[in-house]
Amino acid sequence: MERRLAAILDADVVGYARLMGADEEGTLTALKAHRSEFIDPKIAAHKGRVVKLMGDGALVEFASVVDAVECAVAIQRGMAERNANLPDDQRIEFRIGINLGDVIIDGDDIYGDGVNVAARLQELAKPDGVCISGTVFEHVSGKVDIAFDDMGESEVKNIARPIHVYRWTDAAAAPLSDTAKTDGALPFPDKPAIAVLPFTNIGADSEQEYFSDGLTEDIITALTHWRSFPVIARNSCFAYKNRAVDIKQAGRELGARYLLEGSVRKRGTRVRITTQLVDSAKGHHVWAEKYDRELDDIFEVQDDIVQRIVALVAPELASAELKRSTNKRADDLDAWDLCLRGVASVRKRTQDGNAKARALFSRAIAIQPDYSDAHAGLAMSYNVDVFFVAAEDRTAIATQAMEAARKAIECDDASSWAHHELSTAYQWLNRIEDALAEARIAVDLNPNDAYALHALGNKSDLAGDPDGIAFMEKAQKLNPADAQLPTHLTLLARAYANIGNHRDAVERARQAIRRRPDYAPAHYMLAIVLGQLGELDEARSALAKCDELSPGFAQSRRNWRPYADQACNDRLRAGLRRIEGQA
Repeated sequence: MERRLAAILDADVVGYARLMGADEEGTLTALKAHRSEFIDPKIAAHKGRVVKLMGDGALVEFASVVDAVECAVAIQRGMAERNANLPDDQRIEFRIGINLGDVIIDGDDIYGDGVNVAARLQELAKPDGVCISGTVFEHVSGKVDIAFDDMGESEVKNIARPIHVYRWTDAAAAPLSDTAKTDGALPFPDKPAIAVLPFTNIGADSEQEYFSDGLTEDIITALTHWRSFPVIARNSCFAYKNRAVDIKQAGRELGARYLLEGSVRKRGTRVRITTQLVDSAKGHHVWAEKYDRELDDIFEVQDDIVQRIVALVAPELASAELKRSTNKRADDLDAWDLCLRGVASVRKRTQDGNAKARALFSRAIAIQPDYSDAHAGLAMSYNVDVFFVAAEDRTAIATQAMEAARKAIECDDASSWAHHELSTAYQWLNRIEDALAEARIAVDLNPNDAYALHALGNKSDLAGDPDGIAFMEKAQKLNPADAQLPTHLTLLARAYANIGNHRDAVERARQAIRRRPDYAPAHYMLAIVLGQLGELDEARSALAKCDELSPGFAQSRRNWRPYADQACNDRLRAGLRRIEGQA
């Protein structure tokens, strides 16, 4: 009896009997067309083998589990497009389950437990969705750009052991998982969202990459001042840098109705910018423009792009709001260039990078003393020193951040960025009420800034306000591809633990670990919450993992007091005391 390890995909048509009862001939014709025109070519392109068709379903074998998962998601996304203009009673939708397991070979057919588990996973999937086993998730984690919700273990028919299930549904339609819901949580914006894809540098000089990136970020920053529509965060958009982009797919993944894309060619003192606005749902171009300008017109170009988009997406905005919210910029492009380079240097998250950034920001300030963004960038570099580089004199560095942020606000009191940096500086100085007040101002000025929302949520929690969790959850939705997500999820886990919601705290800590397995603070937070739940063996394992990843980390937090209220700190550390047998 021949056996082999295989990735098995089981697909089934949703409501097949209902469809056949309503229109037998039409349903069969449509199903055959979907298979021949779309599904079979997709399977072939992903190196799959159709084992058998089962009337309303199919069993497919893959040698690669990555190919199986990518094929399943491609099929579901493609079927959503093919169904888009059909009435509900004519749509052919699939549920798909994928398992990796040992199969028995019998001619061209396959049997065994691996096949049975795939069938049960298919039954658990939502229409247009995919469910995979824990084994599949372990093999594809970090290898595919596809996000799955951890649904935990499920008891399924005719399978003796529980199956760990992970679920994918299209980002544009997927609801929050149960663990992500909180009482009073802010809803994800229901108005048309816009995402700005990274502008392509098509010049010969690769050293000018910062210019196209900076223009992209500048447009995102300007757009986020508008209150009439949400703007997808920078990190999520930059996940598409240097990638061939399918507009409809990117729109679904980002949850954005409109996508702005473009290119930049810089030569000497001139720049050519081409840009277009696309309706991602229909794939139609809404607006396109080309600019050939001298570089001293760059801000006029930016303002023109922003104003045109606002005119299309939010016509109700008054001209006064347009003038008030337009981001103030220096007249000299050199100052802008220096500021862009400074921000890129800060993002290296190193002490050397911060020192270079401060020199760049200082040069920009020398050119344009009232350039708010340069002062805010200077404050950001000091704040990053405190957080990431663990500066020896935290108070002195935080004071410098505070002074730079105050100067940025003096130059432009409508700068959300400046208020955000001042809020962070106040946090380092243990002025939590002042930090909270500045965080609120930052969100009021820029309500779609995921970082400002997270900061407000975090500081609200530290001040003892449980409503901070709602802001943090909203930040996760606005910035689904955030590079700092492990940090933010860990802080969210702490917030849930503080209000006694230990199960959601555990889930957030585990999500952080899945995104970054080597992130010691997430393991530390997981140990605390598991200790609070009395799951001591697993808690000790998490604490041991934390110390393995960062020796001395747990010991350094023996006197950890993040909260203003000592009773909150005591509750937080109660889990560790249980692990140590002290309670």
